[in-house]
Amino acid sequence: MTRSLFQTVVIAALTYGLLILITLVTATTSSVDYGSGRCSQLPVGKYVCEKATVNTSTQTVTNCTHNNTVTVNCSPIAGVVCDGKVFDGLTYAFTREEFCHYSNGYSFQVALSLSVFLGMFGADRFYLGYPALGLLKLSTFGFFMVGQLLDVILIATQVVGPADGSFYQMNYYGPRLSPVRADSQTKIKASN
Repeated sequence: MTRSLFQTVVIAALTYGLLILITLVTATTSSVDYGSGRCSQLPVGKYVCEKATVNTSTQTVTNCTHNNTVTVNCSPIAGVVCDGKVFDGLTYAFTREEFCHYSNGYSFQVALSLSVFLGMFGADRFYLGYPALGLLKLSTFGFFMVGQLLDVILIATQVVGPADGSFYQMNYYGPRLSPVRADSQTKIKASN
């Protein structure tokens, strides 16, 4: 009994497909037990967190708190055992705090426009909550226009922000900058 090349290839492909199917079934039905560990202490990659919702009108993260965090629900991936239960990948088991940019409603576009067009009168500083600097700029014609130019640069690079410490309200994927700052807790590496 001789087999043709076509029959041999078909049998090999079916056998290979059956091995892949068996591997997938055993991989999805087996569970990984993290002992008596808490779900909130799972290693990265063993859980999935939902994305924070973005308010379409303000383009900021909904429920972002003053300390720049938002609480999101997380679920362990399918087959993971934690808190004594096997999870299916769809059930929420814990929450995490994620970083967000808290905004108190100060618009970046408005602040920059005020600085460019009315900066000599201190309108940008009044808008951002710095009334003393606004009054000083008003009385000195924007420090003789030098202060206006400086404020345009500082606001455009987002070095100067709202006085309450919040971030500018801007598009979620807008031109947000994250300045690098150093303080007393910054470690400095000595050069050789």
